[in-house]
Amino acid sequence: MNGELMGDHLANELDYMDEQDDAEAVVDYADEDHLAIEDGDPGVEEYYLLTKVTDTSAAMARKGKDIQGIPWDRLNITRDKYRLTRLEQYRNYENILRSGELVSKECQHVNRNGKYYDFFYNSRFVKPTILHFQLRNLVWATTKHDVYFMSDNSVKHWSSLTQKVSEVINFSVRVKPTKKYQGSLLEGFHQTQISTLAVKYKFLVAGGFQGELTCKRLDKPGISFCARMTYDDNAITNAVEIYDTTSGGIHFMASNNDCYIREYETERFQRVTRLQFPWPVNHTSVSPDRKLIAVVGDHKDGLLVDASTGKRVATVVGHKDFSFASAWNPDGRTFATGNQDKTCRVWDVRNLSSSLAVLKGNLGAARSIRYSANGKHMIVAEPADFVHIYNTKTNYDTRQEIDFFGEISGVSLSPDDETLYIGVWDRTYASLLEYNQRHSYQYLNSYF
Repeated sequence: MNGELMGDHLANELDYMDEQDDAEAVVDYADEDHLAIEDGDPGVEEYYLLTKVTDTSAAMARKGKDIQGIPWDRLNITRDKYRLTRLEQYRNYENILRSGELVSKECQHVNRNGKYYDFFYNSRFVKPTILHFQLRNLVWATTKHDVYFMSDNSVKHWSSLTQKVSEVINFSVRVKPTKKYQGSLLEGFHQTQISTLAVKYKFLVAGGFQGELTCKRLDKPGISFCARMTYDDNAITNAVEIYDTTSGGIHFMASNNDCYIREYETERFQRVTRLQFPWPVNHTSVSPDRKLIAVVGDHKDGLLVDASTGKRVATVVGHKDFSFASAWNPDGRTFATGNQDKTCRVWDVRNLSSSLAVLKGNLGAARSIRYSANGKHMIVAEPADFVHIYNTKTNYDTRQEIDFFGEISGVSLSPDDETLYIGVWDRTYASLLEYNQRHSYQYLNSYF
């Protein structure tokens, strides 16, 4: 994985966006011809109208309001034209040149008429942020009303019921543990730069750019555990997964740029396993039966390894670039990998000689993947603008496409699959998009 911060990468990646017209350019480009206010250059009042924070509800959207609150009627460009410009000019980040072109012929046709989740609310008061341009697992829903996300240097909590944001951990100050466990750094960390986040089972783990781990029990005050996993020069924590074990405990696994994955238990925060790989590990997923680990990183191929021994079980071949996402279907038979070649590939453990499905995005890499708890849907998020919801029961041949403007900090389904949250990072239109699962109710006729 590239070791640049999001801020550092702005000189390169957001250099693309100057050419791409990113979502914030709806305001930033207000002086230019294609995004100018119809009556001329904007004054103070017009600028305020363009940038003022207003939420959008489903009722407002049905009446014609843009879900992000972008005032297209006051701009000298239509939404459709701006979308076409974005599709034409966005340049996907690749570690292997032209990887997206090389894979195009393999991608299957997908119908885009799926309707699984309906827009419900856009909260502009929530301001998700991203620190590293390749790492987008920074939004986690623990219930259909509770969401944890990164905002600048803090982990914050959003309640859709109270419409309030509260701070959980502020990493701009010193963070240190209130409990003493073997291996814990009692002095903690100061001004930690958080690269990845995971929240599940009332437990939170934040990973840092220098191999830091910060753990907190959400039902108890204070910080539970702080540790430095590695002092390697290339020590960024790329991903964390929290999961329950077959014995009933809660473990988490951290994927690191130093080529290791590390498993910890959460009773006393002791390391259980450390496995080394030949390349930086960008993401791992543990199978539902806890026997296998899907491993992807700075290599075109992915691996399946035995969770107890670390021995390689299989290699999956097909991607053309580096991968940054993986996820298991709850059925335990299939898993998916997301790659910078713009594709998500689905694999069947009973036949790994080829992909079960090759699904291509619109703009860029498949940066994060989530399966619904019931296994009916797979969520794939691109770096910006698009989140795709695939129907797994029709062999992934149908999808719903959620279309907006802005970088995606993370996507998360609530544990009951009822709500989908999407974090949008943008200087002007940052927000949290909320979609609710669509239900088809059937009623029996009653005879009296």
